[in-house]
Amino acid sequence: MTFWTYMLRCADQRYYTGHTDNLERRIAGHRSGAFKGYTHDRRPVELVWSQDFQTREQARGAEAKIRKWSRAKKEALIDGDWEALSRAAIPPSERAKRVSASLDPAPRLRSGRTDVGVSTKNSVHPERSRGTASSEAEMPRVSPPPAIVLVRPQLGENIGKAARAMLNFGLTDMRIVSPRDGWPNPDAIPSASGADSVIETARVFATTAEAVADCADVYATTVRKRGLPKPVLSPEQVATNIHALPARSAILFGPERSGLDADDIALARAIVTVPVNPDFSSLNLAQAVILIAYEWSRGEGLAVPTEGEDALPAPQSDLEGLIDHLETALEPTGYFFPPDRTPSTKRTLRSILTKPGWTTPEVRTLRGVISALAKKR
Repeated sequence: MTFWTYMLRCADQRYYTGHTDNLERRIAGHRSGAFKGYTHDRRPVELVWSQDFQTREQARGAEAKIRKWSRAKKEALIDGDWEALSRAAIPPSERAKRVSASLDPAPRLRSGRTDVGVSTKNSVHPERSRGTASSEAEMPRVSPPPAIVLVRPQLGENIGKAARAMLNFGLTDMRIVSPRDGWPNPDAIPSASGADSVIETARVFATTAEAVADCADVYATTVRKRGLPKPVLSPEQVATNIHALPARSAILFGPERSGLDADDIALARAIVTVPVNPDFSSLNLAQAVILIAYEWSRGEGLAVPTEGEDALPAPQSDLEGLIDHLETALEPTGYFFPPDRTPSTKRTLRSILTKPGWTTPEVRTLRGVISALAKKR
């Protein structure tokens, strides 16, 4: 099955990024206004870029990364201008330093560097612009989500709660090593609270080594080093490493009673832990999973449930209508008195009403309030 990441240019010249398993149907839905969201009030929309992927995880990861890009970087991707894309990826502060350095005539030692890329600008019709999944030079690398490996978990309820924590933050690859009560476990589904997809696709392995055989980086969660000479990282550092690596990583979580043993930790490149109360340092399995999953999700641009799309400020004509409506309603009340101060008072009202940057729905609400007050009088 093929999955797609795509970009639309809206009528207000802003860009919308999404992913889908049916590109033609999804674009038709955006164009018709079938989706009540960002694009609904910004039509007409135009498909300007798309890229196919083999898995939904890859498509979702690409969407999350591109959504956070600057306008210049998005437009470089749309145009297929990889040189401009590379320049846009440099932070402004670093860009200024490089420009300054290039203008500095004083000799200095510089570290060597090799640039590999494509400098030829592609000329592709926007409606047909799409990359090739096998071409890393033409598409920013997307790190796959990490695998969550539960090593010898004891209770089905805890596996279900861990699955719920994973899916809350966009993780779906659960791997279970030698579960004490066998698998599948009927107690896992109720405690997953709807994260059935994670439970149903979970894979079982006989050993930890088998569970992480396809992973390039492995991290062990524990509060004890157990005498092993391994670096100790925070969840934030681990999340940064995972996002920087274009290969799958795995994070190990030990049994509820004892945690990971020395042999399990020996498989890991580093230990991940959090500052905890030294007198009470034990976390349950789901708590440990949710800490790591949350830190990883911060780099994925997941939607905040309580955060709506940014609404555009109302056009000036709407504000003029609001101001005129208010002045008309105030006239019979004697508000504009004395007459010689009326121009100044109206300017002050105008300043107050234009300062907040009201949206069109907010302007309509305020006009409704004015109408209701005037009607009552």
